[in-house]
Amino acid sequence: MPNLSLRGLDDATLTRIRASARRLRISVNRLIVDTLRRQYAPAPRARDAVDRLAGSWSKAEADEFDAAIAQFSKIDPELWVRQDRAPYRVRPRRKRR
Repeated sequence: MPNLSLRGLDDATLTRIRASARRLRISVNRLIVDTLRRQYAPAPRARDAVDRLAGSWSKAEADEFDAAIAQFSKIDPELWVRQDRAPYRVRPRRKRR
């Protein structure tokens, strides 16, 4: 494993690093290595609940799922009937003083 030297570190920063290491009960080296890993390690990919399903269905299972959700793609025209007037009235806001 390669080594790294830090140069130009001011006393105040070193004092804060040492205090943090002492508070966490770890060495200064471990604190710096852990901090660098958290900052520069590849970020884990965000996953959601359906990631584990990706590519796992057979064609028949996918067709069955598509058939089950097809009804949700239909638009009910009665819900979109044009209304002459809005069913509510928006009141203008009063200016605050």
